[in-house]
Amino acid sequence: MVTLEDVAKQAGVSLATASRVLNGSTRQVGAALRARVERAADELGYRANIAAQTLARGASNVIGIVVHDLTDPYFAALADGAMRAAEGEGMLVMVGTTHRDPEQEIAYVSTLSAQRVRAVLLVGSRVADPGVTGRLRDELAKYRESGGRVACVGQDLLGVDTVAPANRAGAGALARALAGLGHRRFAVLAGPEHLMTAADRRAGFCEAVEELGLPAPRVVHGPFDRDGGHAAAREVGDATCVFAVNDVMAVGALAAYREGGVRVPEDVSVAGFDDIVTLRDHVPALTTVRLPLKDMGARALELALRESDTPVVEQVEGEVVLRESVRRIS
Repeated sequence: MVTLEDVAKQAGVSLATASRVLNGSTRQVGAALRARVERAADELGYRANIAAQTLARGASNVIGIVVHDLTDPYFAALADGAMRAAEGEGMLVMVGTTHRDPEQEIAYVSTLSAQRVRAVLLVGSRVADPGVTGRLRDELAKYRESGGRVACVGQDLLGVDTVAPANRAGAGALARALAGLGHRRFAVLAGPEHLMTAADRRAGFCEAVEELGLPAPRVVHGPFDRDGGHAAAREVGDATCVFAVNDVMAVGALAAYREGGVRVPEDVSVAGFDDIVTLRDHVPALTTVRLPLKDMGARALELALRESDTPVVEQVEGEVVLRESVRRIS
């Protein structure tokens, strides 16, 4: 691989001069020297190092992505989509995880602002706490006043460009599809009550069941993760179909049923939400609501890099995908 040192030697200049030319430093280099360095780079096929460019220019080429939990495939897919889009724009990405702590999210925004990153992407659900949301909005406003750009994936509550998954509508569509298979007794593994994504999906599902004239689902709250689904699965009563408000919780439920000798879908059907790619090979294959997660992350990055100061909100519809974890009730 051709290095910057090779280019400097070919051009007959110092390594510092070659770096200033090829890594975009604001320090000026004479036209003759610049031409020699650029010609040497072309002759050798040198490819500039993005990280070195960032150090030379300051942090203007850096995007900060703040997610709730990188071990959750939902957030990993969204971050991957944004990072691939950033790579196409020649930018570096810094990723921080809040472990679902909204105070940590505010702290990340403050830190990224101090580091003068070009844009911040916030990926994850808002919480039902107006005080916390207000303080986050204030922190984002200060960052934007200094020239920073912001986009988020989640609820439209921050006054910034937003990619908003249609959680309520997707869960309602899933409920109607499951009822169409003959199911009448449902349970919802609903996640935390304060998490708005979980609450929207629970509400959309329960509202659709009510509109169909069916008994209200049994609702079981718990953590928004695999262990939460595992624990909640044991409290669903006589439901023939269990809806977990995300795929990771659904996988926890499937594990609990397998351990307890409960057959899926023969004894109970299970559905999730998100259609995480890494879970598509799970047996039995999981019925779910598909969101284009990588595309959503990439779109958030595109919105963050546009020039307009007028916030855009783009709704993303989910698609019901029926698979083997759900059976038809005769």
